[in-house]
Amino acid sequence: MSSSTSDAAAPGAAAVVSRVAACVEYRGTAYRGWQRQQPGVKSVQEAVEKALGRVANHPVNLFCAGRTDAGVHASCQIIHFETNAVRTAFNWVHGANANLPADISLAWAQAVPKDFHARFSAVARRYRYVIYNDPVRPAHLAHEVTWNYRPLDIDLMRRAAEPLVGEHDFTSYRALACQAKSPVKRVHHLKLYEFGRFIVIDIRSDAFLHHMVRNIAGVLMQIGCGERPVSWAGEVLEARCRREGGLTAPPYGLYLVDVTYPERFSLPERYMGPHFLAALNTLD
Repeated sequence: MSSSTSDAAAPGAAAVVSRVAACVEYRGTAYRGWQRQQPGVKSVQEAVEKALGRVANHPVNLFCAGRTDAGVHASCQIIHFETNAVRTAFNWVHGANANLPADISLAWAQAVPKDFHARFSAVARRYRYVIYNDPVRPAHLAHEVTWNYRPLDIDLMRRAAEPLVGEHDFTSYRALACQAKSPVKRVHHLKLYEFGRFIVIDIRSDAFLHHMVRNIAGVLMQIGCGERPVSWAGEVLEARCRREGGLTAPPYGLYLVDVTYPERFSLPERYMGPHFLAALNTLD
């Protein structure tokens, strides 16, 4: 190698690599989930990586707090990536958003310590499942809420949810294809709110199994419309068998709304989504 080639490579070799965290919002309707797929299949991860790569002027590999399924949304998906590009938080956010489709947006970005990891540093995650309860099919938000035409009794649903709070084996509420090492999870809270014609299932846990929230929502809706007794949710839990559970609720109403990290990382706070339920946060 000539001395000129060696000198030219030196600055790049010595470049400082930093770690950046960011918050991503997206409507998952048009995507096969968060995770990058085979070529030609749309994913949120691929779209965000391409947008950030243009800002960084190099390929970007993202890590996320939790992979969401096809059709599932997020108002607070936390990611991190490494870069040798020097950009301000404003540059990362507005540069990425200029290169993203209208259904994906960065809310904030900031430099974080090298020991921060979007997935492994998280201590809790929070989802909201939004049900539109009305006899008439909604023309608006059709793929952003789950429509249930049968009248739902929220008091029955609240009572049914009580046994699911705490640390339990959630085998009955996990997908058969779930690859998690353990079915035992600790649910910190499971609350239900009525907001106009919306019923919102709000659940926070240390971690979630594949389809766990959607399976819980499916059981609670069957109880809420009177198909099953209040005791059924607890009976399903105790059975520790997926076949004893109800139908998996559709993905449209599910939102990843918050991820909790240790205070030492000092990540920005964001109001709880989704946007059209912003007033609900006054009840939280």
